[in-house]
This record gives sequence, structure tokens and C-alpha cells, in this order.
Amino acid sequence: MDKPSWLNKKINLAVCRGMKNFLRTSQLRTVCEESFCPNISECFNEGVATFMILGDSCTRSCKFCAVNKETACAIDWNEPKRIAQVVKRLNLHYIVITSPARDDISDGGAELFYRAIEEIKNMDSSRKVEILIPDFLGNNESLIKVANSRADVISHNLETVPSLYANIRPQADYARSLAVLKTIKQLNRNIFTKSGIMLGLGEEEKQIINVFLDLRKADCDFLTLGQYLAPSLRHYPVKKYIAPSKFLSLEKIAYSLGFKKVKSSPYVRSSYLASQFLKPA
Repeated sequence: MDKPSWLNKKINLAVCRGMKNFLRTSQLRTVCEESFCPNISECFNEGVATFMILGDSCTRSCKFCAVNKETACAIDWNEPKRIAQVVKRLNLHYIVITSPARDDISDGGAELFYRAIEEIKNMDSSRKVEILIPDFLGNNESLIKVANSRADVISHNLETVPSLYANIRPQADYARSLAVLKTIKQLNRNIFTKSGIMLGLGEEEKQIINVFLDLRKADCDFLTLGQYLAPSLRHYPVKKYIAPSKFLSLEKIAYSLGFKKVKSSPYVRSSYLASQFLKPA
């Protein structure tokens, strides 16, 4: 299936190379690189990146994801300090931190998220921090840990509609992911919660809207909708390219259901232009 004309974003390799070299010297990874994000040169050109802690290998086998599925590495407890140092050098005021799923760790990596937030906030409490977390296998202590952090936004992506989970996300659980978002909001009403869905995996519009309703029942504040693009021929194939007009229509429906802020267009990703979610409408 050929890509339509609205999917024509090009990656500037020169811009990417400079930022990549800087990050390598800082011994840090980004999900921008690991997930082959199409927005990478746009963000890197602005000196913005989404940091990925806890290594570059995931313990799960989602069919849409480009992150490595090799043996996960040991926890690097110095990562939070290095992230804070880079935040200072780049003068970042909004920071997004994520990780692969680490089911091999008892708390799923919640402690390292907490420490990274503390390093940044202790340096400058006015800086905003968003964390994009895995489900921690529903571990309540892990959810309490991140909910009691000084994160401003906690994001956890549902990724797709429940009927596609068994095929595309076999080690994930739709109800568990909804419970993660609901629990975090119950634990800390001051934190904004956020989730994202990829379109073009074979879902139907009615199913998408049902996911919207489920997220609102979980009191989720923010929503992102973007076009799924297969990272390679080995990954789950794109079933449909969604027109920009349909993204706009779904955005309007989402707002009508009570989401505080929605980003919906083909190139939207969960951490793309993340700082705009906290800006006044």
C-alpha cells in the first residue's frame, strides 16, 4: 500500500547526527531514535528529545514497536543524574521521560522514574516533567511511587482498541492499562493523565469512540491520535491510511466527550509537542 500525499515528512539526517552525537557522549538514549519516530529531525532541531531510561530492550513483543526485544540490561542508577545534566545543558523547560517495558524488574522501573523526576525538580522545580510509563504489570506499589512523584503529567498509552490486543499486544491487557490511568488519577488529583492511540491498525470508528469513553471514565485528561506507520516490513502492516479530515473529526468527538486537550493528526505521537498540553487553550 503506497503512502498518501499527506505523509511526506522527510528526516534531516544532518540535524539528527549532531543531537545523536551529543546524546551518545552523555550516555543517554531517546525513544525518538529507538522507535524510528518520523518527527525526530523536527524535535532534534529544536533541541528537544524524549529520554528513554532502563535500557533499549523491551521484555514484551508488541508487533508495532521498533524497540529491541533482546535481553534487557541492568539498571543504570546514574541515568537520572545524566538526564538532569543534559536538561541543564539544553536548557529544557519541558522534559519527557519514557522506558521500555521491564517486566524482569520487581517494580517495573518505577524507582528510576521517581529518581529522574527528583533530579530534575531538585535542580529547578519550575521545569515540567512528563513521564510515559509502561503498565508495571499493574503493580500498585509502583503506581503509588510514580503518582507520589513530582511529575506534572503521567502518560500511559492504550495504543489500540481492545479487540486487537491479542494479536498486536499479546502481553498487555486493555483493562489493566485503563486501571493504571484511573489509579494514578485517584492517587493524585494534581497530576494530569494522558493516553495515546494509533490509527490504521484495522480498528473501526465505533471502537475508537468506545476507547474515548473508557478513557473518560478513567478520568483521563489528555489524548493523542496518530497514524500508525510500520517501522519495517517485519512489523505489523498498516491496514489503512487515515485522512487528515478524519483525524479532525475524531478530535472534535474527543473534545465533546470532555478531554481537556487533544492532538489528532497523522504525525502526532504521544510525546510530540508534549509541552503544548499544559499551555492555555
